[in-house]
Amino acid sequence: MMSSFLATHREELVRRCKAKVVVRPARRATDAQLRNGIPMFLDQLQRTLEAEEAHQPLESLRISGPPGGDALFISEMGVTASAHGKQLLALGFSVDEVVHDYGDLCQAITDLAFKLDSPFTVHEFRTLNRCLDNGIASAVTAFSAQRDLAGAAQRQVEAGEQADALRQSLRSSLATATYAAAALELGNLPISGSTGSILKRSLAAMTRQVGGPTLQELQDDPGNAS
Repeated sequence: MMSSFLATHREELVRRCKAKVVVRPARRATDAQLRNGIPMFLDQLQRTLEAEEAHQPLESLRISGPPGGDALFISEMGVTASAHGKQLLALGFSVDEVVHDYGDLCQAITDLAFKLDSPFTVHEFRTLNRCLDNGIASAVTAFSAQRDLAGAAQRQVEAGEQADALRQSLRSSLATATYAAAALELGNLPISGSTGSILKRSLAAMTRQVGGPTLQELQDDPGNAS
């Protein structure tokens, strides 16, 4: 039985998975991931198989979820797989790495079973595939959701920085225009002079900053003034 196979060869399977992860290019797995991720999934897979052997389908579903996955169904395996997906994102990996981690485990199980000539039933293979499928789906979903949240937060920061820069630029142009207007009034200066030019440049700068029509555009199309 696959459950007995997993229990008997647990350490060897963990060793094989760790070896695959370590040699994979650019996969800088943390000690916590190597120590907890693979053994935890193996334990959940083994307990799922044992529950099915004991004719306890509800316990099997509680541990590893239903076939085909269910976004509203929270399984033990789904929770730990989600945490794994978030960890990989935090370390800067792609979604491919999430899938590879589970693929390594599947390959380790099948390779060792072939080497030791340990046949599994069709039902056991279906359970293995269900657990892998649900684990990958939960990890990828959490990975994508976390990435989207991080992207949204970054865009919000960038938008805030751009708004701050625009406010600073408008404030500077407005101050210059205000001083120029005051100087024109107090000194009874002509608008066509140097001070008038400063006022015009400041107004033009504010127009560009807010995307409004230029003086030339207003002159060419008086309807813009409305």
